[in-house]
Amino acid sequence: MSRDRVNLGFLAAAHFLDHLFMLIFATVAALRLAHEWDMSYAALIPYATPGFVAFGVGAIVAGWIGDKWSRPGMITIFFIGIGVSSILTALADTPFEIALWLLVVGIFAAIYHPVGIAMVIQGRRKTGIPIAVNGVFGNLGVAAAALLTGYLIDTGGWRSAFVLPGVVSVVLGIAYGVLVWARQGSGTAANDAAANDAAATGAGNPAVDAPSIARSTFVRVLCIIIFTTAIGGLVFQSTTFALPKIFDERLGDLAGSATAVGGYAFLVFAIAALAQLVVGYLVDRHSVRTVFAFVGGLQALFFALMYQLTGVAALVVSVAFMLVVFGQIPINDVLIGRITKSEWRSRVFALRYIVTFSVMASTLPVVAGIHAGWGFGALFVVMAVAGGGVLVAALMLPRAGAVVAQPAVA
Repeated sequence: MSRDRVNLGFLAAAHFLDHLFMLIFATVAALRLAHEWDMSYAALIPYATPGFVAFGVGAIVAGWIGDKWSRPGMITIFFIGIGVSSILTALADTPFEIALWLLVVGIFAAIYHPVGIAMVIQGRRKTGIPIAVNGVFGNLGVAAAALLTGYLIDTGGWRSAFVLPGVVSVVLGIAYGVLVWARQGSGTAANDAAANDAAATGAGNPAVDAPSIARSTFVRVLCIIIFTTAIGGLVFQSTTFALPKIFDERLGDLAGSATAVGGYAFLVFAIAALAQLVVGYLVDRHSVRTVFAFVGGLQALFFALMYQLTGVAALVVSVAFMLVVFGQIPINDVLIGRITKSEWRSRVFALRYIVTFSVMASTLPVVAGIHAGWGFGALFVVMAVAGGGVLVAALMLPRAGAVVAQPAVA
């Protein structure tokens, strides 16, 4: 197997684990700790906030180190660090302790997106499908968080939900360090952006970089990326974090145990993950502006439909809105890949993800407040408005041009 494929395999596994670790607590809080610690769901949610703040703020530091030192080295640190911190989270006996260890989990989780996504697209002519395939694994991590956590809660208690993935991550980190990073050499010169591009190029991917574009176009596209990233973070966090609780409340007899709730959440997330493949294919062949606007419009429609639905209807519409929530994810990454140079791409990805995860962190208290005061119906109204904002922003992208209309070429 080529070094490029080995790298992509580990990067996919890292993306899976990154999202899984960040959402274990969502299911634990909704289905077990609220009862064991005699706290309401709304009262527990804020204890996850420090971890999501670190998830965002740490991205800019991780991106800078990845560009200046070693991207493979940072991924090795990610695997081992997040695994150990998850295991330690299982030792928590108070809300303060669990918040502290979730903060550490968030610090290590911040590494993946600015570093890993930059590695995925290095040296590739068409970036939509590679980003989408990697994104599918991230979304499967979201899905598995609900399913695996629900199962482990029922069979081994909530602490096992942190321990088992932690052990797997540490083992993968050791394997990555031995099989991948060691092959590339320990010197920074062998691991800088140019060397990483060369590795991808050697796998049959012609080295390409962003085309020259007008400064005004660059600023315009970057501002749209930042705005839709913020909206996307709000929507993604609200839906993925709250979905187990939404199903617990709205599916009635369909979801009678933690495993059942996790199973339905996994089903929805796993089906929705496929949307990234479709969107990745479309943005490699059609105008990003058109695809982006279509996705935003469908978000507004499906969230509006979900307002008071229960039972099977709620399950079906949940699949629909998660398809377009996940479908939005690769679009901004593709745009960044087309307008940035490789040597500072990790830092631009870091900017995108610090916006995403900072919004995600601030979203948790909002979700808690909306749920406590008005229920999830009000949350879906907010999400529908957010989808409309994505639609409007997408329509402001340039109508034509190499940057947003078609893949960049050498």
